[in-house]
Amino acid sequence: MNLLLLFDEDFLPDGTARLTGRRAQHAREVLRAEPGESLRVGRLGGLTGSGEVLENSPGVLHLRVSLTEPPPPRAGIDLLLAIPRPKALKKVLPAVASLGVDRIVLVNAARVEKSYFDSKVLDGAFVRDLLLQGLEQARDTRLPEVLVRERFRPFVEDELDSVFPTDAVRLLPHPPATQPLRQVAAAPGQRSVLAIGPDGGWVSFEAQLLESHGFRPFSLGPRILRVETAVPVLVGQVALLGEDTAPRHDAGGT
Repeated sequence: MNLLLLFDEDFLPDGTARLTGRRAQHAREVLRAEPGESLRVGRLGGLTGSGEVLENSPGVLHLRVSLTEPPPPRAGIDLLLAIPRPKALKKVLPAVASLGVDRIVLVNAARVEKSYFDSKVLDGAFVRDLLLQGLEQARDTRLPEVLVRERFRPFVEDELDSVFPTDAVRLLPHPPATQPLRQVAAAPGQRSVLAIGPDGGWVSFEAQLLESHGFRPFSLGPRILRVETAVPVLVGQVALLGEDTAPRHDAGGT
């Protein structure tokens, strides 16, 4: 845990923060923070800074908080992801939160097992906890938005343009393609949407439908990667190609 995240309900009327549960336990048993020491903290959705330890007793961490620094810049990337195996999803969600992805749509696909949608991993509280772990790792404070859609075609045809900014570059890693990512990637400062299929890949109909809605196919190279590997690799490559000093728009394109 590289950042203690603070929630609105943690703050007392005098501006200090009182933490309990997992975070307090971590500060006491792992960080072994003593009164007077400073910890790196951030307010969920807001600034980061430091927290001076006033009390660190069993089950309670009391901090005097100073929040003065912005969180890391956004990657300018959204993700359309065919829902992976639950064990893989537990790895993917913290990773994309760490990498600064703004919006994730978990969608059904022909090669997705229908039982995946019954997994406890998709429970809202479970998803939030995984995302928070990613923020703590990356010293970030801004949660990605996660949407779940059980019907692929209706989502692409009816919702895609309202969920993802229409001026974003839409990218489709797909094995039959031959052109590399750098030939289809967004210009510096422009948003991107990545459509990543399941371990078996998008079937032809799905790939064609995505292409008809503006997704540009490209090759990942000769190696076949599992989803939990492909997602951070691709997000990292797209973010690197899109780096510049231009300000990033929010997930809604504003």
